[in-house]
Amino acid sequence: MNLYASILRPLLFRLDAETAHHLALALLEHTPLPLIRSCLGARTSTSSAPKSLFGVNFPNPVGLAAGMDKSALALPAWEALGFGFIEIGTVTAHPQPGNPQPRLFRYPRQHALINRMGFNNDGAVAVARRLQSLKDSGRWPQIPVGVNLGKSKVTELAEAPADYLASYRHLLTFGDYFVINVSSPNTPGLRSLQDRGALTAIIRTLRDFDAKKPLLVKIAPDLEESAAQEIATLAVEENLSGLIATNTTLDHSSIPIAHDQQGGLSGAPLREKSTAMLRLLTRATGLPVIASGGVMDASTAKEKFDAGASLVQIYTGFVYRGPQLISEILRH
Repeated sequence: MNLYASILRPLLFRLDAETAHHLALALLEHTPLPLIRSCLGARTSTSSAPKSLFGVNFPNPVGLAAGMDKSALALPAWEALGFGFIEIGTVTAHPQPGNPQPRLFRYPRQHALINRMGFNNDGAVAVARRLQSLKDSGRWPQIPVGVNLGKSKVTELAEAPADYLASYRHLLTFGDYFVINVSSPNTPGLRSLQDRGALTAIIRTLRDFDAKKPLLVKIAPDLEESAAQEIATLAVEENLSGLIATNTTLDHSSIPIAHDQQGGLSGAPLREKSTAMLRLLTRATGLPVIASGGVMDASTAKEKFDAGASLVQIYTGFVYRGPQLISEILRH
C-alpha cells in the first residue's frame, strides 16, 4: 500500500498548503528514522545509479529541490526517504519572515503549486548553528548537502555581493556545493541580478573568499534566449561548476484566471519551459546542469536526462506523489 497516497496526502490536502508544509516538516523532523524508512522510505536503493560531479559523489541522481526545507530542519529524514542529495534554503544573510500569508497555493488539476513565500528562513547564522548541532550529534546525512543562497530583502541590490558573501561565510563548512539563487520571482528586483555585471560581481566575491567549493547558479525559465545564452557564456568564463534549470515561472497561462495567484508557478505546467532552458544550457556550456521543474514521474525525469541533465530535483512532484516518485524514477 502507498501510505502517502492513500492516507497522508489526503490528510495533508485537507489543510491549507502552507500549514500542511509545516506539519510535514515537523513530522519528518521528529519521527524516528527507522519508522520513516519502514513506512515511507523509497523502495529502491539509494546507491542506485551513482554519479560524481564537480568532485561530489551522489549515490543516486534524485535530489530534494531548494524551498522544501529552507532552514535545514529535517536533513536525516530526507536521506531516509531515499533522496540522493538535499538542497537546503533558500538561506539569506538576515532572518526574514517572508511575504504575508496566504502565500502557497495548490492546483491539483494542473498538478501545480504557486508560491510567493519570499525566502522565509531562519537566517544564515541560525541555520549554521543547526547544521553544526546536527554534525555534533553524529546524525549528519551520508548524502551530499547543497546550500542555496539568496539576497536578503532588506539589502539593496547594489549590496547583493556582500549579502551573499555573509551567508556563504557562515555556511561554507557545511555545504558540499553552493547555489547562487538570482531567479526567484518573489523578492523584488532579484531577477535583475541575472544580468551579466551583477551576477559576475556575486560570483567573484564568493570565489575571492573561497574558490574550492563547487559553485552553481540557478536561473529563471522565463529568460529570453539571448539572456540565457549570455548566462551560459558567463558560466563558462567564470568557471562555474554547473547550473540549475530552473526556478519557478511567471507564466500562469495554465491556471484559470479566476483562481490565479501572484507568485512563481511550479509543477507539471513548468515542465516544457524548464526542459527547453535545460537543453539550451547543456548545449551552450557543456557544464553539469541539474534539472528542476516539472519532474512529476519517471517519464518526465527521463525527458530531463535525455535533454542533458546530470541530476534531477523534485519539490512539487514530491508534494503530489510522495517518496514513491523517487523509487519510480530510480527504477526506470
